[in-house]
Amino acid sequence: MVPRVQRGGCRDQRRGHRAGADRPVREGRRRWRGRRSGGLGRGERRVSAAPGSHTVTEQEAGTRLDKVLGGLPGVPSRTWAARAAEQGLVLVDGRPAGKQHLVTAGEVIAWEPPAREVAGDLAPEPIPLDIRYEDEHLIILCKPAGLVVHPARGHQTGTLVHALLAHSEDLGTLAGEDRPGIVHRLDKDTSGLMMVAKSDEAQAVLGDAIKVRAVDRRYLTLVHGRIAPDTGLIDAPIARHPKDRLRMAVVESPSARQAVTTFRVLERWDAGRDDDGYTLIECKLYTGRTHQIRVHMAFTSHPCVGDQLYGRRRPKADLGLARQFLHSWRIALDHPITGEHLELADALPADLASALASIEGESFGRTEAGEEVLGVLEGVPAGGARMA
Repeated sequence: MVPRVQRGGCRDQRRGHRAGADRPVREGRRRWRGRRSGGLGRGERRVSAAPGSHTVTEQEAGTRLDKVLGGLPGVPSRTWAARAAEQGLVLVDGRPAGKQHLVTAGEVIAWEPPAREVAGDLAPEPIPLDIRYEDEHLIILCKPAGLVVHPARGHQTGTLVHALLAHSEDLGTLAGEDRPGIVHRLDKDTSGLMMVAKSDEAQAVLGDAIKVRAVDRRYLTLVHGRIAPDTGLIDAPIARHPKDRLRMAVVESPSARQAVTTFRVLERWDAGRDDDGYTLIECKLYTGRTHQIRVHMAFTSHPCVGDQLYGRRRPKADLGLARQFLHSWRIALDHPITGEHLELADALPADLASALASIEGESFGRTEAGEEVLGVLEGVPAGGARMA
């Protein structure tokens, strides 16, 4: 896919959380075993979704099996689909097929969910959570900068997952044994609102909602340079950087996945002491690739201020920030079980608000979108607000 840029078209972690801030952290459970009401014991195995079948359409012909399967309703993810195929649990016209099989129109894909040993090495940790909404199926919380979402290389403890295990005995199991409850992620140094599923049903419905773009996720980011048009669309595929495995990049390769971001300019500033000024924008994700906003803004030559991986690494121009200026400020969705519309907003955390206030250049004024968004933001209390 040819990259396309179309223009013109938590604060810090602290003690306790907002919704029931005085609620004690649950203790006494030693290990996460994917256990639910009437759950599994040690050594038992769990399946993570119902079996199903699908007939390949003309539009899907020529696409990898794991991509087609991972995009179907009720299938948690492409990773889940690939794991099922690797275990021989995906049949194409009655025969096992690998994840790289290119499907043909009319073929019938049938699958059984991959069985997995229930994890036994995730221990609850009493890490404070800043919860903005919670019921028996769903949590919406504000993740602080510096907190990794789930265990990964170099981060086997002290993650959001460990905090969730201490908070609740009920978490969705569809994302894998090391990601209980996880529906989507925020980068370690990105702050703001994110969803967590407390049941498998909620996790499946939320996963499907994200696939069909029924969850509205908005981010605020301050970028280097003055972006001229008031709105824009970036449609540029993202894959792992060919030379630096820590980075993602816009590339044209079979491994690249479509990534679409739109943005609205909120306010612009002139150079001041910097050489090209700043622009505050609101971004909306239509896909959820790793580092998507950061990669797309760097691709347009407007990297996020403070971004140590994709930015310009000039301390003065980065306004003293030690992390990227990127905050998940608003999320809107229909409740996965009740259908109730939920819309939550979160104020800028102190470090980002301070960086914004420290810009020395002259503002060119707020755009119409800026008046709308910043007007709402200025009315959001420190603990966030539920808007619907």
